[in-house]
Amino acid sequence: MKKKSQSNSILASNPKARFDYQITKKTIAGVQLLGCEVKALRLKSASLKGSYAKIIGDEIFLINAQINPYKFAVAKDYDPKRSRKLLLKKKEISKLKELSNAKNWTIVPLSILLRGNLIKVELGVGKGKKEFEKREIVKRRDIKRRLASDYKIGKIKI
Repeated sequence: MKKKSQSNSILASNPKARFDYQITKKTIAGVQLLGCEVKALRLKSASLKGSYAKIIGDEIFLINAQINPYKFAVAKDYDPKRSRKLLLKKKEISKLKELSNAKNWTIVPLSILLRGNLIKVELGVGKGKKEFEKREIVKRRDIKRRLASDYKIGKIKI
């Protein structure tokens, strides 16, 4: 029997999370979704802007992630920013809870992935960056961009 290759395609990403937080640990979790949400995600109709994960009791939830309604579904009273349960083992949840409480870190969704026929969320655990760290990153990026354009134009020769 041949093994199916696990191709990961990104359905939604949160680039602001990597800018605002210094991510140290990553994990992948399943998501409890409605049928119309799965179809909407396959059309890449989602946003992770401003979303986060919160541990309540022994369960972990994805809060404030927006999955727009599937345009052909007839779902009454659908809330696109509802809380969705994340599917992790109890051991992994307790590890995340320990990290977020002890070191005062935040659990942030980095992307929503399509793995085979399953939809997963990539979570990152990290500490928020200070304002001066963000400015330094922007400054470095700007210098790098300027050098690349100068090299392309021909002002800089190696």
